Amino acid sequence: MLSTAAAGATGWGSGVAAVVFDPSLTPVPILRVRARATRRYNVDRMALSQITWQDVQQLPDDGHRHEAIEGELYVTPAPTPRHQDIVLRLALRLHAALVDSGRGRLWVAPVGVEFPDTEEGVQPDIVFVSSAGLAIISDAAIRGAPDLVVEVISPTTAHRDRGVKRKLYERQGVKQYWIVDPEAESVEVWTLGERPSEAPSLQRYAKLLPVRLGREALGEIDLPEVFA
Repeated sequence: MLSTAAAGATGWGSGVAAVVFDPSLTPVPILRVRARATRRYNVDRMALSQITWQDVQQLPDDGHRHEAIEGELYVTPAPTPRHQDIVLRLALRLHAALVDSGRGRLWVAPVGVEFPDTEEGVQPDIVFVSSAGLAIISDAAIRGAPDLVVEVISPTTAHRDRGVKRKLYERQGVKQYWIVDPEAESVEVWTLGERPSEAPSLQRYAKLLPVRLGREALGEIDLPEVFA
């Protein structure tokens, strides 16, 4: 008959069964011992429910925008020329109102905004950080909540920008979130509040868009010029 015995197993992958012939033994099933595989980190095969901002940084550069929100990976195709025209026109006007006046710094995509406590990260179209919050800026990304985030929506991103992204920015402490709608030629301004007790408020603008930093008014933006 056959029996089994361990044959000098060492390490994770060397547990091999030795087969011994012994006619005096009662028949027993032959045991199959599998080597225990070492787990390896592979972003490409990782379940989407596990995706973090650090995982996103390891993905290949394919020309798309990759973001990690609530453990999910979101991929956005390259923007259209009209999308970029609107981003640049709006950024120039915001730069004049906020940066030229010495209120802080402003960036346009692609720039990473990371929320380290929850391992989430996004790449908004426009980001502004006030002078009081410049400590969140690092060489790799903006690591914390900006004062203002702007997203120019498209038919494929509108639901996400108004849904999971708005909730993300509210949860992370972003003070203002602008949703720019090229089709409606309007801007939705969400004031998310500096404290959790403050309820978010929404206002829509189609003509003159006020620029504010906290309670300070810093001018207006002519939206028909932005959407021209």
